[in-house]
This record gives sequence, C-alpha cells and structure tokens, in this order.
Amino acid sequence: MIVLRHLDHPPNAATGVAVALGNFDGVHRGHKVVIQTAVDAAREMKAPSAVLTFEPHPRDLFSPGEDPYRITPFRSKAARFQDLGVDVMVAVPFTRAFSQMTAEQFVAKYLVGGLQARQVVTGYDFAFGNKRRGDQAFLEAKADEHGFGLTVVAPVTVEGSDDKFGSSHVRRHLRAGSPVQAAQHLGAWWEILGRVRPGASRGHDLGYPTANLDLGNVLRPKFGIYAVRVRLEGEDQWRTGVANLGIRPMFEGDVPLLEVHLFDFDRPLYGRHMCVALVEYLRPEAKFESTGALSEAMDGDSANARRILADPAYAQDRFTG
Repeated sequence: MIVLRHLDHPPNAATGVAVALGNFDGVHRGHKVVIQTAVDAAREMKAPSAVLTFEPHPRDLFSPGEDPYRITPFRSKAARFQDLGVDVMVAVPFTRAFSQMTAEQFVAKYLVGGLQARQVVTGYDFAFGNKRRGDQAFLEAKADEHGFGLTVVAPVTVEGSDDKFGSSHVRRHLRAGSPVQAAQHLGAWWEILGRVRPGASRGHDLGYPTANLDLGNVLRPKFGIYAVRVRLEGEDQWRTGVANLGIRPMFEGDVPLLEVHLFDFDRPLYGRHMCVALVEYLRPEAKFESTGALSEAMDGDSANARRILADPAYAQDRFTG
C-alpha cells in the first residue's frame, strides 16, 4: 500500500482512483463497508483503490487540552486499510489552514486535481470543508460537474437492532470497561500498540514480570485489570496474559501505563514492539494492605484471565469474517 501525506505530485499508481473519504477512527464495521465499497468499485474499473483520511484526529487540533480521544493511531489505521485491500492511503495533515479550506477547494485540490478520482465513496453522515458544507448534496452536484461517480453508503446497523456502528459507541464501551461490546462495533478486539520500556521491576519481584507500555495519544479505557492477548513484533501467534491498565495506586503512580504479564513466557522484551488486545475487564485497580495481598490478588486475576481466554466465546477470531 502506498502512503502519501500530500498530493502535489502523486505517482501514477495513485491517480484515477476509486476513493473512500472519511476520518475512519476505529475503522469499525460501518467504516469497513464504506472502504470495501471503494475497493470493489476500483476492482470493477481496474483502477487503484484509495482512502483519503486526516492526521492527526481533528479533535487534537480543536481540543488539545482534553483527554486523548482517538481510537486508532496512525500505524494501526494504516494496517487495517491494507488488510482491507486498499492500494493508496492519503493521510492529509489536519492543520488550522486545512480546517479553513472550503469544500470547493477540497474537491478541486484532492479529488479532481490530485487523485483524479473516478469514483468517490462516503458514509451517509460524512461532511467536509469549512463549516462542513461539503455534504451529500454538494458532492452530488460536484460529481455531475466533474464527471466522477458517487456512492453514499447507508447506515450499517448492529445485527438484531437499530443501533448504527459508530466510533462514539466504541469510545463509550471502552470507557465503561466493556471490551467485548467495543469489539462488536470494531469487528475486532481493540488493541494498544507500543514499544516495551524499562520499568521498576516490581512485578518481577512479585513473581509476575511485566512488559510496560506507554498508552500514547489514544483513548483511555476504564482503568483496571484485563485479560489480554499479545502479539509480539515479528511473530504471528497471539499469546495470552493479564494486564493492569492505569496508575497503579498500590505504588502511587500518576501516569497511565499498561503493564502486561505474559503467561508461560520468560524471554526479555525490552525495546520490542507489541500489540495488546483487550479481551475482558476483570476488576478495578485497588490499593492493597501489603504486597502479599497484592500477590494473592494477582494469582486470582491470572486464574480468571486463563479461564476467560480459554473460552471459545472469547476467541481471537470471534469478530472477524
């Protein structure tokens, strides 16, 4: 997959495309239908497929002091686009100047001039340009004017209900400590990616060595203990484990951290990248009277996590397909 940050001189392989437009934070099941529609259209036209999205998340620009909001960091989003068969990812820098660009300027610069789009695909609620004036009616008029096709994908709903798949639902479920419900919207377990950093070795002293990851600029799920699966950089298999996500009140921490203990694993991990999938919330963080009491609680957490992760209802591929 070609990744572009601007379209001043795009390669030929990134022009004449069928393109999906959207922020696509989370790349949830509704997003996947929009993207798959563009990929299918491209294949039918024997043209490249593309996704045009924005980096960073607009919330980072307009509300920089608020808690992290985004569900999917750049690397994860790119990987999911590639898995869906996208040929070209255009990650437009979302700056103050870009936010003031009119809808007319956006179409002229990116759709007509840069990508030379033959087919444009959006979700039913997508709007762009200054004051969000680039709505469906606007795109329909521009499609007629410039001769590109337009497909607006209808809402995609959760099976058996009228609830639409949406990023807001994913955020709500993660903040409530409901990773299964979040995964139902995402079509996959929600993941945290990061590089293992050195820690204080407290877990090792308790018999539970941990790999420590900074959370970065992503949404903070409910703090507590989770059953997790972990994939290490350079490996295809998913390993099982238990993790503490939060500020570690037992040790008076103040910076949120993910501490992962892998079951039946004793190799060093410092400096390696790892992907951690949150599978089930076990309990809130707690401050114990002694390290002995903490160790006993960790024994129970590990047993709980092993039981859950062995249950077919929590299989790694439960939401795929």
